Amino acid sequence: MYIVFEGLIGSGKTTQSKRLAAELKQQFPDRSVLWTREPGGSDIAEAIRLLAQATPFGENMEPVCEAYLFAAARAQSLRSVVAPALANNGIVISDRSFASSVAWQGFGRGLGLEKILEINSAAIEGHLPDVIIELDLDPAVAVQRTFDAKGDKFESLPLDFHERCREGYRVLSTHPLVKDRWHTIDATGTEDEVYQRIKQKTAL
Repeated sequence: MYIVFEGLIGSGKTTQSKRLAAELKQQFPDRSVLWTREPGGSDIAEAIRLLAQATPFGENMEPVCEAYLFAAARAQSLRSVVAPALANNGIVISDRSFASSVAWQGFGRGLGLEKILEINSAAIEGHLPDVIIELDLDPAVAVQRTFDAKGDKFESLPLDFHERCREGYRVLSTHPLVKDRWHTIDATGTEDEVYQRIKQKTAL
């Protein structure tokens, strides 16, 4: 089982994904339950994360360069972290997936859905999540909830960028590639309220 959490920054996906991982570890003590994140999860992927999200440069990073960097990190972590865990009958819970690239670079940066799927086709190569949980939240609320101490350039982008990202999730949720795996969850309310919605809607 490969479960992915998606959503805008500040939507609560890290908190909720870690909570689900902790519960599944109790439910399945004989199985490995791995929490990971994208970009990241391995030394190489974490290094790419730092390069793509938190390294200041004297020039603007081109959106297509950004998309390829995230795809490269994804290619590494899917093969070195996710696939081995699944092969050993493990459960993998990931904070983000290729869906974030569709939202961020495809819609936020304007590259388009098909371009992002094309860039990620070799990186994913069959490693699709079994369940995608999108925590949906008003972008104006989401951006006020978050702060990344290590730096995240996306946090400082204008509100309309995050509104486009939200639209990207909406469009992707109906795509044949993922529509049968996708669950959109209202992320308003308390942590407990959101978690109960996740449990009820996904039957996890």
